[in-house]
Amino acid sequence: MTDAEMISCSDPARQIERLRAIMHRLRAPGGCPWDAEQTHDSLVSNLIEEAYETVAAIKSGDDDNLKEELGDLLLQVVFHAELAEEDGRFDLNNIAAGICEKLVRRHPHVYGDSNVASTDGVLAQWEDIKRAEKGDQEKPYLHGVGKGLPALLRASKLQKKAGKVGFDWPDAAGILSKIEEEFNEVKEEMAKHTEGDEASPELQAEIGDLLFIVTNLARKLGVDPEVALEGTNEKFLYRFAEIEKGLKADGLSLEEASLEQMDRYWNGAKPTKP
Repeated sequence: MTDAEMISCSDPARQIERLRAIMHRLRAPGGCPWDAEQTHDSLVSNLIEEAYETVAAIKSGDDDNLKEELGDLLLQVVFHAELAEEDGRFDLNNIAAGICEKLVRRHPHVYGDSNVASTDGVLAQWEDIKRAEKGDQEKPYLHGVGKGLPALLRASKLQKKAGKVGFDWPDAAGILSKIEEEFNEVKEEMAKHTEGDEASPELQAEIGDLLFIVTNLARKLGVDPEVALEGTNEKFLYRFAEIEKGLKADGLSLEEASLEQMDRYWNGAKPTKP
C-alpha cells in the first residue's frame, strides 16, 4: 500500500502505519510549511506540554479526553522518529525494537531465571540492570538521575533513589524539624535583604534548601509534590476568578481594587473547589 493509500486507510490494525504516512506527507515537499520547519529542539516545548496535558487527562477521569491527549503525545514520538528517519539515524521501528529489548532484558523474573517476586525486589533488580547496561557501576550512585526534568520532579527522584540505599529520614517528624530549621535560615537571609533588590546568592540557596526539604516531606508522606502543587495552582485559579467575579459585580476592575477588597472575595471563595 502506498503512502497516499495508507493516509485514507481505515483498518483498525494499521493506524500506526497511517499516522506515520500522514507525518511523512506533512514533512514532504508540498506538505505543511510549519511541520516542515520543525526540529527536535523546536518541538521540545510541545513534547513537555503534551505530556502534562496527558497527566491532566488521567486525573480528570475522562476517557475521551485521555484518548485524545495520548494521541497528541503519540504524535510527538512519531514526529521525532520522522525527523530522525529523514537523516538516516533511526526510525519508529528502531525505537519500538529498543524498548521491547529493554523490557525483556529488565524483566528476567518474567523472561529469564530470576526468582524476584516482590515489587521492591523488582525495582532493585531494575536499577541494578540499568546501572550495568549504562556502565554506571563506577560512576556516582545518583549520576544522571532526573537529568532534564523540572527541578521539583528531579528533587523528588533524587531523594527517592537516595532513600533506596538507606539515606533517608526515619520519619516525617524529623523532616518537619528540618523544615523549621531551613525556614529560620531563610528568615535570617531575608533580614539582610532589601525588598525590591535582586536576591543574593545566599538567599536563593536558602530558599532552594527549603523547597528541597518540603519536597522530601511530600515524598515521605506518599504525596506526589508535582500533583500537590498543581492542585494548589488550580485552587488558586478558582479563587482568583472569584475575586474577579466579585469585583466585577461591584463595578471594579482588578487594577482599581485594593488588596483589602480582593482579600474579601478571596476569603469568601470555597477553598475546597479545584
